Amino acid sequence: MNPRILLIEDEPGLVLTLTDRLLAECYTVDSRTDGESGLAAALEAAHDLILLDLMLPRKSGLDICRALRRQDIATPILMLTARGQLVDKVVGLQLGADDYLTKPFEFPELMARIQALLRRAGRNGAPATPATFGFGGATVDFRAGQVTRGGQSVPLSAREFQLLRYLIERRGTLITREELLREVWGYDALPTTRTVDVHVTWLRQKVEDDPRHPRFILTLRGLGYKFSA
Repeated sequence: MNPRILLIEDEPGLVLTLTDRLLAECYTVDSRTDGESGLAAALEAAHDLILLDLMLPRKSGLDICRALRRQDIATPILMLTARGQLVDKVVGLQLGADDYLTKPFEFPELMARIQALLRRAGRNGAPATPATFGFGGATVDFRAGQVTRGGQSVPLSAREFQLLRYLIERRGTLITREELLREVWGYDALPTTRTVDVHVTWLRQKVEDDPRHPRFILTLRGLGYKFSA
């Protein structure tokens, strides 16, 4: 899967240029042109990296960075700004930004910084995941490898937990059965798409309030699944 980048930038020309160049480098790009919609996009779906302008309408880049880090979202953030003052760089880094690039910049430098941040995150294209994630009445603790609902532990098999984690990491994104077989079961396994459907059914029974009418683990008929939070 291509690394997924969220670009939050209000200059139309720069959005178009960066989107074209990043797509040419085999990245998937989501873009937003104001702070409020940018923050919503960062919270609703997982990304590998966020390119974040400092000066945005409706909510500043600093406010977005602060809000994401307060919610334990560890996605690498590369701030882009026309400002060159040291104080802006310091404040951005103190709020949790991972790197800082001043406009105007050369695209090769931007690419080098993006690649360095992805390597540093140890993801190589896999989305960054918070330590815990809550939905409905459930809480997933990725470090402990456990799920609780209403304060009670939910018994999941190792495969069910891996499946849930993969769905959450790519929340808001269509995931085909073939991708789940490849990424969760592995290339050397010999399951079928029916195996995926059965495990999804089991998982819904454990984490959904109404498994017959799921709110979070959704089926996109004929296509695959999507985790909606």
